[in-house]
Amino acid sequence: MTEIKLKAKEERRLQAGHWWVFSNEIDGLDTSIEPGTLVRVVNHEGKQVGIGCFNPHSLIAVRLILKGEGALSDNFVFEHLDEAYTRRKEVGVRKYGRMCYGEADHLPGLVIDRYGDVLVIDVLTAGMEKLKPEITKAVQKIFKPKGIYYKNDSAFRALEGLTSTPEIIGDVPEEVEIEENGVKYLVPLRGGQKTGFYFDQRENREFLKPYFKEKLVLDLYSYIGSFGLTAALAGASQVWGCDSSAAAVEYAKKNAELNGVSDIAVFHRDDAERLLSAMKKGELPDQPDIVLLDPPAFVKSRKALPQAVGLYVKLVKMALEGLKSGGYLAFSTCSHHVSRELFMDIIRQGASKAGREAVLVELRGQAKDHPVLIGMPETEYLHFALVQVR
Repeated sequence: MTEIKLKAKEERRLQAGHWWVFSNEIDGLDTSIEPGTLVRVVNHEGKQVGIGCFNPHSLIAVRLILKGEGALSDNFVFEHLDEAYTRRKEVGVRKYGRMCYGEADHLPGLVIDRYGDVLVIDVLTAGMEKLKPEITKAVQKIFKPKGIYYKNDSAFRALEGLTSTPEIIGDVPEEVEIEENGVKYLVPLRGGQKTGFYFDQRENREFLKPYFKEKLVLDLYSYIGSFGLTAALAGASQVWGCDSSAAAVEYAKKNAELNGVSDIAVFHRDDAERLLSAMKKGELPDQPDIVLLDPPAFVKSRKALPQAVGLYVKLVKMALEGLKSGGYLAFSTCSHHVSRELFMDIIRQGASKAGREAVLVELRGQAKDHPVLIGMPETEYLHFALVQVR
């Protein structure tokens, strides 16, 4: 196995819990090694600190799979995926949910979402691309799916020198029906966002149920209606949902019909900022009691962070301005570039600019099938807050 040597003392971050080796931490970067090659990482004294996948053309040069002086077994892909599934079953996630979350499950760059008999897989790194035959064999043994869909459409693949051509094994329909927290959804597998559904908000949707009863809810960036439909089935008097995607809105309408709440949950194609402005001006048919604000990841890179923060602050400000006293804002961000501290600062800035007193009811994160490694902040990306206006 090829050996990658670290500069003096550069193993400290790994020892503190991180799982990446950056290119500037390597003593003599060998750019001739093929991307995705498994390498042995040693410290400056020659002691092994781990084994991982190497890409000489990436800032993240090595993504560790194993730490310490051990060796990878011949069956390590199956073993890691089987362990990951065991952890999911312990938190009640079996049929629908994230079965592998990259680094947090020690298979860096591999995302597997389960939709019953179908698996949607994102392979984001050259290392996992090389291991695709082993991945396919392992998931077939563990989950026995009727279909496997390697989506291959993430922008991260291009950064790793990978193609964006999707691959289908077995029977993969255009859409599947799933159930979460007692709500049924038709999910677009091939044309939907990410892998089709946002399992990471599962526990936050469940948490909000008591707050929805007899409330008028404005669901912004509604996608296929998951928050809004949860509200409708939890006793909301009315739900108004909007998304900029016509395809997403059509699925939200289908899902309202599927759950028998088309009279309560109404979805339209519209602009979130336009609706927030109309709410502030009193131009909506009635004043919402709860605003659900779950915008897309505006932060694609650290360079884009200042502009994205400004946009998040603007949205929070507009929502708080338009809510009546006693109303609630449920706000989320979904980028690891936005830390928990920055997330709270966005809410503080928004409340200050709105001139409203806001109370933090609860601060939450991503669902348990998206585990956060304590020593690796990059694995924590979803922040969720329920705020009440006074």
